[in-house]
Amino acid sequence: MDKTRKAVTILGGGTQGTRLAFMWTRKGRPVYLVDQNEQQLLRARKGIDDLRSQLQSLWATSTHWGEVITTPPKELEQAASKSWLVLECVPESLKLKRSVVQELDQISSPETIVASNSSSYTIEEILEGQKLKYDDRFASLHSYWPPETSAIEVMGSSQTRPEIITRLMEETKKHGFSPFHVRKTSTGYIYNRIWAAIKREALLTLSEGVATPEEIDAIFKDVLKTPKGPCEQMDVVGLDVVRDIEQHYADVRTGIPEQPRTYLQGMIDQGRLGVKSGSGFYHYGDKK
Repeated sequence: MDKTRKAVTILGGGTQGTRLAFMWTRKGRPVYLVDQNEQQLLRARKGIDDLRSQLQSLWATSTHWGEVITTPPKELEQAASKSWLVLECVPESLKLKRSVVQELDQISSPETIVASNSSSYTIEEILEGQKLKYDDRFASLHSYWPPETSAIEVMGSSQTRPEIITRLMEETKKHGFSPFHVRKTSTGYIYNRIWAAIKREALLTLSEGVATPEEIDAIFKDVLKTPKGPCEQMDVVGLDVVRDIEQHYADVRTGIPEQPRTYLQGMIDQGRLGVKSGSGFYHYGDKK
């Protein structure tokens, strides 16, 4: 495995791509941040600068930051040639992710690790049916909300070489993540499987009229001492997104109850999507 290349290439300059670029430049190494939207790249650069200024004093250590090189898609191959890792953070569309994976397999060297940040799809699902030259260097590298939440889940496919996982575990730890190895293919990884069960039971409880959202959140926070309850969290994520995630679980697993999705669909049909629409389980005022 080539350890002379120090750069990381990130596809997607949205919120997650911005925060991951911040994390991967903590050791002075460069990051190529690729997005077709020039304005998004400008916002990403400002977001990275803001994170650096906010957290430099908090860490109380001197950090030599790596350069963030904002890059249009036409220069992706050049960026990949200088990177030991290429990480996709494109929207949660299986068709799009498969297209991206196919392109990255063609343009990057066999020693380049290619990883997906997808929260919904395992790397096994993304690679399924693909004709790839080097399918043994792909992995899932799923993060949450870095740097505030440092957990990152590392999961290979049935073809992934063991040394790929080893290097990802080592490098993520060096760069301030808390890596967890998902030892078998798992839809939802580790944390999201547990969190999905909590969401599902909260929705079942609501659909059966056992408690209100306020009561569910209050007892959850009282017992577990968390800042938000399940209904508050789902409102932040977006109820349409929660519904889609639940549908994906139902598609790949047996025994997933239908009532939570039906309950969510009723709210979605009313235009109640959570914070982004102004109302969900709670009211947030007028939103554009």
